[in-house]
Amino acid sequence: MSTDAGCASETVRLIVAISSRALFDLSESHRLFETQGVDAYREYQVAHEADILEPGVAFPLVKKLMSLNATLGERGRVEVILLSRNSSDTGLRVLTSAHHHGLDIARAAFTGGASPYRYVAAFGAHLFLSADPIDVRLALDAGCAAATVLPSSPLTAEHEDERVRIAFDGDAVLFSDEAERVYRQEGLAVFNASESAAAHEPLPSGPFKGLLVAIHQLQALFPPDDSPLRTALVTSRGAPSHERVIRTLRAWGIRIDEALFLGGLGKSRFLAAFDADIFFDDQSVHCDAARLHVATGHVPHGVAND
Repeated sequence: MSTDAGCASETVRLIVAISSRALFDLSESHRLFETQGVDAYREYQVAHEADILEPGVAFPLVKKLMSLNATLGERGRVEVILLSRNSSDTGLRVLTSAHHHGLDIARAAFTGGASPYRYVAAFGAHLFLSADPIDVRLALDAGCAAATVLPSSPLTAEHEDERVRIAFDGDAVLFSDEAERVYRQEGLAVFNASESAAAHEPLPSGPFKGLLVAIHQLQALFPPDDSPLRTALVTSRGAPSHERVIRTLRAWGIRIDEALFLGGLGKSRFLAAFDADIFFDDQSVHCDAARLHVATGHVPHGVAND
């Protein structure tokens, strides 16, 4: 499946698929599952199905995304779909909690222990967020934008800005890992020379291009200075390799609101300054630092994850 189109056939909407453990804090019941097995887990969830689950790492992002429908005056323009390894029996608590918290989630797939990744494309989702790295890799291999939502500091839970702010790394996320491979194999000097020589050649698409396209199309419904969605590219690239990135986005016809070319500086304090609701990166070292400040999704794609 082409990553240019992502997993969505309906590009005028933004559809996000999310697992129950990314949306809610299921740490206690998940520990029970790992230590005592599925039967104990089921008994626990049924016994506690009237107990509302606390928000998880991705909950603030989901709440903000779904609030865009009110801003747009149209239900379902932004849709969140629950994809869960729970059975329908144990998943009842998750949907009940979602509705209690005011999340208008109407569609769900409960797969009874099987990986739900195959339903990402079936639902036409532009993005799949999960706490299970195996499911994320399977979704990426199927051509879908997917990320493992990492445990984050409680400091990431509140954002004063009502706008949705999404930050992306470049290579192996928005773009392919072609240039990253040159850097790792040949070093910085060769990388810069190669990117300068290819400055007018658009970079190949990465797994998150389809998501960026969908976000851009939603942004286009608003004046550029009054959009409830804001995007940032936060990359370790610096001059002269920045030019190819800028020209690539121009060739794609995509507006990105902020572009930070850090030239090797750490990303965390810039993500905190941007007040990102979520940040996507392919490298664990960047993700581990970022998750202390903002919600972070690891994208296990490309040479850094071979």
